[in-house]
Amino acid sequence: MISDHSKYLKRCFELAKKGKGYVSPNPLVGAVLVKNGKVIGQGFHKKYGATHAEVDAINHAKESVAGSTLYCNLEPCCHTNKQTPPCVPLIIEKKIKRVVISNLDPNPNVNGIGARQLSKAGIEVLTGILKEEGEELNKFYFKSVKNKRPYIALKIAQSIDGKISRGKKEQTWLTGKKSQKFVHELRNLYDAVLIGANTVKIDNPLLTVREIQGRNPVRIIIDGKLSSPLNSKIFNSDDSQKTWIFTSEKADRKKFKLLKERGIKIFTARQNSIGLLNIKTILSTLAQNKITSILVEGGAKVFSEFINSGLYDEIIVLQAPVILGEGVNVSKISHIKELQLLSIERLDDDIKLVYGKKLAH
Repeated sequence: MISDHSKYLKRCFELAKKGKGYVSPNPLVGAVLVKNGKVIGQGFHKKYGATHAEVDAINHAKESVAGSTLYCNLEPCCHTNKQTPPCVPLIIEKKIKRVVISNLDPNPNVNGIGARQLSKAGIEVLTGILKEEGEELNKFYFKSVKNKRPYIALKIAQSIDGKISRGKKEQTWLTGKKSQKFVHELRNLYDAVLIGANTVKIDNPLLTVREIQGRNPVRIIIDGKLSSPLNSKIFNSDDSQKTWIFTSEKADRKKFKLLKERGIKIFTARQNSIGLLNIKTILSTLAQNKITSILVEGGAKVFSEFINSGLYDEIIVLQAPVILGEGVNVSKISHIKELQLLSIERLDDDIKLVYGKKLAH
């Protein structure tokens, strides 16, 4: 029977993934209804504020759901502190016989409460099946709820000898087309992309999704002196209001006013002992603004700040088959004891290496 449960929950994962890039800050959820060994309905959470997966599956059922088994990768919600009605009362009302769940919802408004309410109503509840796969699927959501900060991935494109550019003031294209497309896929998945002021000045990036169809992330710039040029592409694109800047109290007030007039959000953050903006303060502010995931795209100073502070969950290295010799380094990740290689993949001539933090035992 466990194999059947796994089969239907894997289908829930497939359905849930269809919401990637659209449901945040909500979790990815898929649901499947099974009766007499047949799938009679399925659904998923399509976008933030839309119908939940369980309701979507019930609405699409081909026959009465009474006596059926509901499979969902995350515990059905039971609270009213959100845009949509809770799912638990509907599941009870529809006389569903059994609910099979991968993960309990870490949200304290739900965490085990939904499962208990279903059990009290006489519904059989099974939890913890394909638990690790479920946690990986919703790693952004789980991190933001449990740690009160966004999930952070550092994306570093570098040469074989560990350089990210030829010089401090020189734009250097290292990776090929397939790697570039992969970066656009990442941007579509993450709520926000983050860079420093030097990257704005040197690369003048748009940070939008262009190589694939998808949504543009919020673009975050750490710029303590507000030194980014006003004519930068990032301030003059169609959706410049999706650009957020973190700066200090000492920033140029005239520039501050001009950027705000363009609809750009500006936050002030505390500075640390050496005058850099406090990363923890920035992350806390972003969490309060419903940012659950951040892709850090550069440059060297920003990468080193995140690495040295230990504030990251994943490091994605795109290694190009070139040797620069002289150039700009970031903090060497080979020296980080808590890192483990999760995957390695060829992207034409480049190599993609994904590292994560070792789990504490």
